[in-house]
Amino acid sequence: MREPCEVSQGCPKFLQACEHAKAAGLKPKIVYRNLAVSQLYEMALKYEPDTAVMSSGALAAVSYEKTGRSPKDKRVVREPSTEADVWWGQGSPNYPMDERAFLLNRARGVDYLNFLDAIFVFDGYANWDTQARCKIRVICARPYHALFMHNMLIRPTEQELAEFGEPDFVIYNAGPFPANRYTSYMTSSTSVDLSLAHRELVILGTQYAGEMKKGVFTIMHYLMPKRGILSLHSGCNVGADNDVTLFFGLSGTGKTTLS
Repeated sequence: MREPCEVSQGCPKFLQACEHAKAAGLKPKIVYRNLAVSQLYEMALKYEPDTAVMSSGALAAVSYEKTGRSPKDKRVVREPSTEADVWWGQGSPNYPMDERAFLLNRARGVDYLNFLDAIFVFDGYANWDTQARCKIRVICARPYHALFMHNMLIRPTEQELAEFGEPDFVIYNAGPFPANRYTSYMTSSTSVDLSLAHRELVILGTQYAGEMKKGVFTIMHYLMPKRGILSLHSGCNVGADNDVTLFFGLSGTGKTTLS
């Protein structure tokens, strides 16, 4: 087993040793991995001038131009091993891109992350059932994004983090850096690109944190049915008698609030 790095020193060795990082050319200078909430607050307040702590204690951050998702700028790689499992064509929200365009955008995002003095990594899980959960790695430039996914994903124990190994799905969030609008399949300087074959999401040109959540949501809806598990867009509550109520609805209708 690889020895865990000292997070306080920003050791990048655990990341540089991973196959996905080698394949993508990710070579960060300093990596802050799974920082505590207090540390993320401190770094956000220190390095992001538009960040503030609200009277409720919540951290308020600014996503600048994009204050919501950009569905028309989202692309899914169309390639032989997965294309039969994806809904394409009229009415579909899945706009295709080819492998080359995805790799160009990944290289652009990774180059940006390599250029930074330090990056943030959050390793966590999607799915409470240990037999069906996926290891998710979020690589990002802003502490606000790391904090968002700290809240969104299931946090590993110290031992689980030490034994995390290769993730099942990687998010390269280079949102502060724009996409090249002249790259094939691009319609703007924003691009959110999903490769089911690589099991990677690349974010360029948007700092809206919800793109990461939606990326995890999408990959889980792809993987779970393949394991014979019905995936649902819902929230749930467990009652006093151990009965379960499911809340279905479109995004923004209150599923999370009610659950």
